[in-house]
Amino acid sequence: MNNELIVGIDLGTTNSLVAYMQGETPVIIPGEDGSNLVPSVVALDNHGQFVVGNPARKILIEHPERAIYSVKRLMGRGIEDIQDELKLFPFRIAQDVEWGEVLRIKLGERELTPPEISAIILRQLKKNAERFFAAPVSKAVITVPAYFNDAQRQATKDAGRIAGLDVVRLVNEPTAASLAYGLDKKKDGIVAVYDLGGGTFDISILKLHEGIFEVMATNGDTHLGGDDIDNRLLAIAMDDIANDLKLDIRRSGEAVQALRKAIIETKIALSAKTEANIDVELPQGKRYQRTITRERFEQLAEPIIQRTVQPCKQALADAKLQPDQIDEVVLVGGSTRIPRVHTLVKELFQREPHTELNPDEVVALGAAVQAHILSGGSAVTQDMLLLDVTPLSLGIEALGGVVAKIIQRNSTIPASATEHFTTGVEGQTSVAIHVVQGERELASDCRSLARFDLKGIPPMPAGLPRIEVKFLIDANGILHVSAREQRSGKEAEIEVKPTYGLTDDQVEKMILDSFDYAEEDFQRRQVIEARNEAEIILTALEKGRRAPVWQRLSEDEKTQIAQREAELNGARKGNDYKQIRGAVDALNQATMNLAELMMDSAVSSALKGKNMDKTEMEGGPTQSHPIAPAEITND
Repeated sequence: MNNELIVGIDLGTTNSLVAYMQGETPVIIPGEDGSNLVPSVVALDNHGQFVVGNPARKILIEHPERAIYSVKRLMGRGIEDIQDELKLFPFRIAQDVEWGEVLRIKLGERELTPPEISAIILRQLKKNAERFFAAPVSKAVITVPAYFNDAQRQATKDAGRIAGLDVVRLVNEPTAASLAYGLDKKKDGIVAVYDLGGGTFDISILKLHEGIFEVMATNGDTHLGGDDIDNRLLAIAMDDIANDLKLDIRRSGEAVQALRKAIIETKIALSAKTEANIDVELPQGKRYQRTITRERFEQLAEPIIQRTVQPCKQALADAKLQPDQIDEVVLVGGSTRIPRVHTLVKELFQREPHTELNPDEVVALGAAVQAHILSGGSAVTQDMLLLDVTPLSLGIEALGGVVAKIIQRNSTIPASATEHFTTGVEGQTSVAIHVVQGERELASDCRSLARFDLKGIPPMPAGLPRIEVKFLIDANGILHVSAREQRSGKEAEIEVKPTYGLTDDQVEKMILDSFDYAEEDFQRRQVIEARNEAEIILTALEKGRRAPVWQRLSEDEKTQIAQREAELNGARKGNDYKQIRGAVDALNQATMNLAELMMDSAVSSALKGKNMDKTEMEGGPTQSHPIAPAEITND
């Protein structure tokens, strides 16, 4: 990518922007109306043509059934995920959409998926850039919320491809903001980026040192933003209208959108004034008029604003930092203009946040910086390096349903890691790989990302195959998984595709749940692992009983083994992992002579030219004890 034209795009919930590097400074490219902000609203006009931005806003007021806004909330999600959204937003979902399918939204007489609608916004931004440069634009860096999961990131890349853009990189929004901040300030230190937009919230903590932007921790809420404040005020206003004016406007799309527009204007006005008026014409010649003070507005918004506190505290804990160790705080997103948000951030991080950079534009400006770096850069960006992270741990389901974490959360990306496993059943010829995401100890409590099979493994004794599972997260945060049986060379791989069954709160709850249930989860995991060990030793004992060397044991030894076996069978029915492990150790000790006899028999057979796998030991000479559990090694 040698000095080719790549633009930076902030595909936002409320507004979207496109930017580029003009010399040493990132600059926003204005739209057709001269405004830097393109409202993320798409509508169908009277001629059946798509319009975007302010023209679409007008259609939203007059013909809401022909327009859609805040589509970013639907990216990478399924019908089961948006039931709460449907109560608050006028999304018209196609009636035949089933659970697990990609959403289709009605826009006039058309039906479109969220990536297709986002692509229409991207096409408008692309058109704005091409008009500005008088040249084709085909490549872009697009920003996404740091807490977007794999499905949401894939949906964003799909939108870019539909719009005719090669998405060369997805960059986390707070990280992009830090690039713009770092270029502006040219200072080293630890920076917290607090990003409260229209539909999402992110907090990222970064270390800036000699041009290296290293993300130390990230957290957030993919279902929290200014829209939620708007919807709370809208619900209160509609209740007021129903009670005071005896008018139910909920079924009047035009009236609801007019009221929503007035509420947003009032919210914006209260960032600069201590009181503002809501004045809206309603059906039947009625009018809704209210004066709202900033104090009352902040009381209503407080529960929503407070939801940003816990992710901030968790990010600090993950970065192993105290608030007084943060050097600078940068505010991003239009919702940070609310004075109460500014005060909360100041209280939380014990310092005055930066407001010099336009919070609506800073993400797009940072995307332009990253685009410039990827296109070859210049003297001003040649020493800049961005090191981002993955927000949640990734692993696979292991024996007994426990999670073997392969890449830990807050790992720098791109990242790769390898883990080795083996089989638990004799003659197993395939292995099911279940990829999960989350912080809990059991796979059933984590987010399922993908399943695939590694087939064609030659039949071998349990514990003998050596299966290498490799995880690779690319620079866009998208996961690739491969598995290889090293003895036979059989391979399988998968690029994790979008999964649409993510509930609203699941991503942000994963980390919190991992702490809430940490002790309980760990105990459950220990019980499962102890039972797995018991199963292995009991299975090996059954083999030993069928072997000729069993007859060489004394009656006392057989009685002792039977007693220890009965004790283990009793212990593994309970939930005391210490008792189970104690019983495993006791049976191990009681069968030590049997293990030695079986080993001698195996060696003797090998010396006579017999295949080791055909001997009564069956586990191979590498195991010092035939009933010891197979080893899982970490590379």
